[in-house]
Amino acid sequence: MFAQPSLTEPRFSSHAELVAALENLSGDPLEQFGGNIVVYRGNPQAKLMIIGEGPGAEEDRLKKPFVGRSGQLLDKILEAVNFNPETDVYISNVVRRRPPNNRDPLPAEIDFFKPYLFEEIRLIAPKIILLIGRYAMLTVLGEKRGITKVRGQWYQRGDYWIMPMFHPAYLLRNPQKTPGSPKALTWDDIKKVRAKYDELTGN
Repeated sequence: MFAQPSLTEPRFSSHAELVAALENLSGDPLEQFGGNIVVYRGNPQAKLMIIGEGPGAEEDRLKKPFVGRSGQLLDKILEAVNFNPETDVYISNVVRRRPPNNRDPLPAEIDFFKPYLFEEIRLIAPKIILLIGRYAMLTVLGEKRGITKVRGQWYQRGDYWIMPMFHPAYLLRNPQKTPGSPKALTWDDIKKVRAKYDELTGN
């Protein structure tokens, strides 16, 4: 259904059990760099799940994903189409500790955390998954094309509707709002997400 984990996938009976396992995790390849485990924020009963790449400095400090400048912009994007980031959305990441100097996560780091992510998807059972940035897209879909080529497209995997989107950090680096700009394209994408969400949930 998704890109296959390279390790045996852990199985948990509940979301709370998964969270406890992650919060008490040791021996992962990023532990040596001293960062905190960052699991999720939002609502575990949400039907919209957002998966990013990994924590940054602010996320490491607060132990929650997408709470820095990128997260603040993500919340504004969601709120622009009447999603409440705390009640309507569940937000997570591919890797659960901050890579040093905010570098990209390495394949071995992604592989270690991937089974936990796939188990998290199973337990949350969202209707829609947004993949924020290329590493989320590669991890979940195995999609190797650049995100500029596939953002805004729907992928259906079983009961899940999945869309890759630009990372808010990319939008912060490219703040233009002209037609065809990353911000304008993201506005188009999130409107499609809202429409699909309403269709699937009967809103």
